[in-house]
Amino acid sequence: MSDQKRIPQHVAIIMDGNGRWAELRGKERYEGHAAGVEPVRASLRAAARWGVKYLTLYAFSTENWGRPAEEVDSLMELFCKSVVNETPELIRQGVEVRMIGDRSRFSEKVQKYLAQAEERTAGGKTLTLILALNYSSRDEITRAVRQIARRAEAGEIAPGEISEATIGDALDTAPYPDPDLIVRTSGEQRLSNFLLWQASYAEFWFPEVLWPDFTERDFDAAVEEYARRDRRFGLVK
Repeated sequence: MSDQKRIPQHVAIIMDGNGRWAELRGKERYEGHAAGVEPVRASLRAAARWGVKYLTLYAFSTENWGRPAEEVDSLMELFCKSVVNETPELIRQGVEVRMIGDRSRFSEKVQKYLAQAEERTAGGKTLTLILALNYSSRDEITRAVRQIARRAEAGEIAPGEISEATIGDALDTAPYPDPDLIVRTSGEQRLSNFLLWQASYAEFWFPEVLWPDFTERDFDAAVEEYARRDRRFGLVK
């Protein structure tokens, strides 16, 4: 494998462990989420340094709406604050912000901040930061199937013409390559409804570190571990 191929083009992270981090320190869960902002900055710095072109962060799942209303409200407020505060630095770093997921459930305020961040960072050349917000893979696939069904009903496509590419093009992630490496912090080893279609040939890494303690060195360790893997994509080498 060439040196360039040993660097993942697309890294996706399930940022797990904020609540446990807070509980271990006798803090409110909100404080764990707030402490999770710095690891995002660290991951962006490390990704840019390695030449990673796409970084996807699982920030808020469709299932997260089931959490206590107070926690959800604090997450929304933290998100808005972070988008406003971080956008100037993202522009400076050449980071383009994009979102996957169903944004329609968010308040007008959150949707406004999201749109502004995407608009203001458009054209960033260093890397694309993809925020998975109100996202779940099953929901994404369901929405894609409905879209394709509407096309079939309208006579735009015959059922026999539907292919993997047809489905892939209907997903939120259509503009981006599939992830090469998926990282989940906190030692948990499951995808939790994240990028199920796109993860077909991804490599996985499950560090024990809780997300608020995740550093550039941890990101480096993930990339270094990826470089040691022998990716065959179902073929024999």
